Amino acid sequence: MDFENIFKAKLATLHEGGNYRVFAELERKAGDFPKAKRFIDDSVQDVTVWCSNDYLGMGQNSKIRDAMHEAIDRCGAGAGGTRNISGTNHEHVLLEKELADWHNKSSALIFTSGYVSNWAALGTLGSAIDGCVIFSDALNHASMIEGIRHSRAEKQIWKHNDPNDLDRLLSQYGPEVPKLVAFESVYSMDGDIAPIAEICDVADKHGAMTYLDEVHAVGLYGPRGAGIAEREGIMDRLTVIEGTLGKAVGVMGGYIAASENLCDFVRSFASGFIFTTAIPPALAAGATASIKHLKTSEIERVRQKQRVAQLRSLLDAKGIPHMSNPSHIVPVMVGDAAKCKYLSDLLMDQYGIYVQPINYPTVPKGTERLRFTPTPMHSDDDMNHLVNALSDLWSQCALSRAVA
Repeated sequence: MDFENIFKAKLATLHEGGNYRVFAELERKAGDFPKAKRFIDDSVQDVTVWCSNDYLGMGQNSKIRDAMHEAIDRCGAGAGGTRNISGTNHEHVLLEKELADWHNKSSALIFTSGYVSNWAALGTLGSAIDGCVIFSDALNHASMIEGIRHSRAEKQIWKHNDPNDLDRLLSQYGPEVPKLVAFESVYSMDGDIAPIAEICDVADKHGAMTYLDEVHAVGLYGPRGAGIAEREGIMDRLTVIEGTLGKAVGVMGGYIAASENLCDFVRSFASGFIFTTAIPPALAAGATASIKHLKTSEIERVRQKQRVAQLRSLLDAKGIPHMSNPSHIVPVMVGDAAKCKYLSDLLMDQYGIYVQPINYPTVPKGTERLRFTPTPMHSDDDMNHLVNALSDLWSQCALSRAVA
């Protein structure tokens, strides 16, 4: 069998549909976020990054960099192995204590990424609790979906952010059936926010556990930056809060925060935790320093909200259509995969603006978009340059403008 032709044919379909992903080769400039260098063959181009999930620029913060340097000098580079054999470092323990405090839980458990934490935690809870049924929001992230699939537990998919539909599905199971409701706080493509309290009301009514993915909210919302559940004063109502260290925290890794027994349960049964090398101590030290800073500093969050509001206002003034939502994510709607990719390429090549096209299957066909994430470090000049470039290209591509 000619496997190479199979690969080529499958890749060709992506190219034809405008869905083939091209990775930009970038080098972030330490201390000068969101500026970066783009490497193209033998040349270098200065660009401004507009699609980073380092939402607050904490990956460039001197406190985090200093903490990581110090940890490398003290501990070395790697963790030394899996947590259960030789890789549990003092920095891991300190980070887990910091995370538990952040989310007002008695315990926390760190993983190598947010993807792995969802996959391992949901997969373990669903498989190791006999007869568990998982109720998953229709727009949950791929990592949550994979974890639920891996668990082989029975699943029910409820309409996105619809507590009434969740109640309908939960009502089909008696009180003797273990139930887990899995959903997100901020959904990363549309930027909408879940009605967490109402979902908890429904879950409580049916005696179900609740699993909240806060990866796009931690660091950004709440008086100490612990997420939407903290902002709304309902962290105690969630059985599990899952998050990432690779977005607003600015480093790398994932985690869950929950009761001591639940975290120990996942630690003891999750293959995605047991059989993988622990994150380096320096990453853990950097994450701890970042969280400590975000617990007390409002400067980054206030500035980011101002930047988001300013970008939306400038887009409105030029008639550039963007999806309205209450979060920090600004999706500019294109509605065509080929044009979305074309716009992204022109923004990079002609204007030094880096934003990735978001096409199917990440979003439904016909809703293709450019997803902008303004940070506290984007200047007024950055904002004006971006919006003027978009306006020029909107005319060049004969795209419709929003009516004021």
